[in-house]
Amino acid sequence: METPENFNDLIAKSNELGLYHKLIIQLNKDLALANIDLSFDDGILPTSLKLIFQEKIYKLIQEKFTDYLNLLYIIDVSEEKIKQLANCDTLELSEQVTFLVLKREWQKVWFKNQYS
Repeated sequence: METPENFNDLIAKSNELGLYHKLIIQLNKDLALANIDLSFDDGILPTSLKLIFQEKIYKLIQEKFTDYLNLLYIIDVSEEKIKQLANCDTLELSEQVTFLVLKREWQKVWFKNQYS
């Protein structure tokens, strides 16, 4: 599996393999498990997905840090990767965390598609 290097790469690969819809489903599932009040419509455009999700991550970092940590735990984002982002301001951090979360969700979807 080639790991996406950025958001556009992730979206291109998910569309190429017809997995964008499954990516949205997986993200919605994990958001619900983390009790985050956010879900995405199946037809959401990738740019809207990124902006809305990044805004939610930003608010979680600022206002509900425990919920933010819980979300990262449920999605299984590497603690090491998060620590590497520690020197960023909150806006930049939210953008990078958004990509890490979507990348991890993409990995889950890709593995399920490959091995089921």
